This record gives sequence, structure tokens and C-alpha cells, in this order.
Amino acid sequence: MSAIRRLNSRQPDFLSTLDALLAFDNSTDEGIERTVAGILANVRKLGDAAVLDYTRQFDHLDAKAMSELELFAVELAAAFAGLPAKQREALEQAAARVRSYHQRQKAESWSYTESDGTRLGQKVTPLDRVGLYVPGGKAAYPSSVLMNALPAKVAGVGELIMVVPTPRGEKNALVLAAAHLAGVDRVFTIGGAQAVAALAYGTQTIPQVDKIVGPGNAYVASAKRRVFGTVGIDMVAGPSEVLVIADASANPDWVAMDLFAQAEHDELAQSILLCPDADFIEKVAASIARILQTMPRRDVITASLAGRGALIQVSDMEEACTIANRIAPEHLELAVADPQPLLERIRHAGAIFIGHYASESLGDYCAGPNHVLPTSRSARFSSPLGVYDFQKRSSLIEVSAIGARSLGQVAATLAHGEGLTAHARAAELRYES
Repeated sequence: MSAIRRLNSRQPDFLSTLDALLAFDNSTDEGIERTVAGILANVRKLGDAAVLDYTRQFDHLDAKAMSELELFAVELAAAFAGLPAKQREALEQAAARVRSYHQRQKAESWSYTESDGTRLGQKVTPLDRVGLYVPGGKAAYPSSVLMNALPAKVAGVGELIMVVPTPRGEKNALVLAAAHLAGVDRVFTIGGAQAVAALAYGTQTIPQVDKIVGPGNAYVASAKRRVFGTVGIDMVAGPSEVLVIADASANPDWVAMDLFAQAEHDELAQSILLCPDADFIEKVAASIARILQTMPRRDVITASLAGRGALIQVSDMEEACTIANRIAPEHLELAVADPQPLLERIRHAGAIFIGHYASESLGDYCAGPNHVLPTSRSARFSSPLGVYDFQKRSSLIEVSAIGARSLGQVAATLAHGEGLTAHARAAELRYES
């Protein structure tokens, strides 16, 4: 049997046990913080020279100039053309679906005019330049390229600069092909905190961006935290999570595999099942034990399930929804016969997968909605990455002469009450004249 823990919501200490299971410290250790602080300072001071030095040190690429680390459109197009037809078609289909979904998110400017001629509104404009960090080397994350780049392009971002490490020159064709398909403007084969610094501060070759998006290791996460304020960032994500609410109508093998799909990310990923049916939980446990031996990443899955996973028996579906809202998971699956009543009760989740056929893995790659989702209970107050993350809003205030009198009197009264005389007089001068 699997080492995954069993919990029951009727246990007196259930909530405290659950909270301890959910707890995750998103901070990095002092050694990483010191290293990252030094890298950021050096890149800010020395620019290209520091980036080249760190690329030699960490990625074992001995480039004499940044131009040697830039990939141009012809190489990206060649990578796309060189893919096996099946991979190329899958990328195209995924990109089309992601683009189509995000086009519906695009906000437009608006305004309205009041009876006295005062016009108020909102102007929506895209960011000028965005940096996209993509993990590199042997890892291949073309889906990450699509999910981050396509919303930016739909938003109308002027220039999208991608950084991707290529240790010892090892380039991933799928990642480069995805960059071509998504319309990435410039690509540099650099990574780590030095790449984040180059994007945040600018160098002689890499222009400063307005926002940095994309996943990375602990050094990248620390760097993103430190440069926030100089530039925007998407989020500092924790380990991947899935919460499955299931009833007896679900397929235990499907549920077990969906738990595995998150657990195989890394040892800190979290997979939890909520179910009121004790017999079904036993079936899932049996499926886990049987199927686990067939998984290439079974050691990672085993460590993840043992460390942060759980099979939880709840009293009923209403309680399952209450617990789900407390967990506020990154991914939530409603693997039940009638999911709609549960959906109406769910308030906090990054993405909700409805019904038996909606596996979380479809959301990772090709369903359409973004797979960059809030983790570590942050779905209580934040949303998936979207077009709105690459647009900003400016308020429009155009006041008529008549409006200046009525609004001015209100503003002056409040300003005098705050002791801000200049504020008050600025409003009074306009209606006194």
C-alpha cells in the first residue's frame, strides 16, 4: 500500500492537522538570498559583463559577447519546422486554443459623460515590454512559453523578451518552436538570477522590461521577489497542487493518476482527495499502490504523496466544499456525478475542472485557460495569469465648468477638513472664476 496518509474530518484535531499539511514556507534560505543579492548587484553595476561571467560560471557557456547568446527568428523558425509533424500539430492546436481563450479577456477602454458635461472613464493600455523566464536545459516546458507569451501578445505588449538557460549549449527544440509560434520577439540563452537581473535593470544589450513572468528555481524566485517594485512580476509560485473531490461514481484509477500527475512534479507537490465514501477511498488507495509501480517517476511521486498528500474522508459533499475553500487549491477537480451544485459552493480555486472527463493535465497543456495559477492558498485573493496581467488602466477625468463648481465644493470641504489648504484652493479657484 502507498504511504499516503489517511485523514477523517471527524477527528478532533482534523483542522489543525490539515493546516499543518497545507503549510509551506515560500522563503528561501539565507545562502540563496546572499548569492542572489550579489548577482543582482553585479548585473546592475556591470551589465553584460556580469551576465557573461555568470553564464560561464553556471551554464558553462564561454561567450565573448551577448550577441553569441541571442537566438534570432530564423533559428526559432527552424526549430519549429524541424519538429516531428505530430509535435508540431499539437503545439499549433494548443496555441490556437490558448490564444482564443485569452482573446476573450482583453479589456477595452471606456468612458461616460455626466449630465453637466463631466467625462469619466478608463483607458486601457498594454505594457511596453515584458520579460519571460523559461526553465531550460534538459527540461522542456513549451507549454510554459505558450501560457506566458500568448496572453502578453493578445494584450498588445510591444516587445516580449524571453530568457532560457542552455547549460553547455543544450537547446530544447520544443521550447524554441513554442517561442516562434507565440511570436516572442527576442530570445537570450541566459538563465538564473542573472537573467532576472538583466531583465529588471537592463544591460548594454538587453533592454529593461516592465514586468517579468514565468517559473524558475529557488534562485529565480528569490531574484523575482527582490526586483519587484523596480519591475512587476506575475507571482512567486509554490509547489504544484491538486485537490480532487470525488464520489463513488468516479473511476479510482483516473483519480489515482490525477493525484500522480501533480505528485510527479517534485517532492513538495501536493495531492489531496476529499471523498465521503470510505469504500471508494480504499479503491483509490489500491489503485495508487498498483499503478505506482508503473510510473517512471515513482520515487518522486512516492515522496510527494508521503510528505504532503492525503486521502480524506469527509461527512458529505457540503463539507467537502467547505474544506476545499479552506485549502484554496491551485487545481480543483470535481470528479462527481453532478458537479454543478458543488461548483456553486466553490469560492477559492485557481482552476476548476468539472466532471469526470476534465483531467487537470488538459488544463496544463491545451484546454485554453492559463496554467499559471495561484498556489499556497493564494487563490483566496489572486487569479490565474491572463491578458489583464499585461494591461494597465489609467483613469480618465475631464471636468466641465459646471462640474468644477459642484465637484469643487465637495473637494474643498473635504480638503479643508484634512487641513490641506492648497488642495482646497486648487478646487476653489476654478469655481470662483
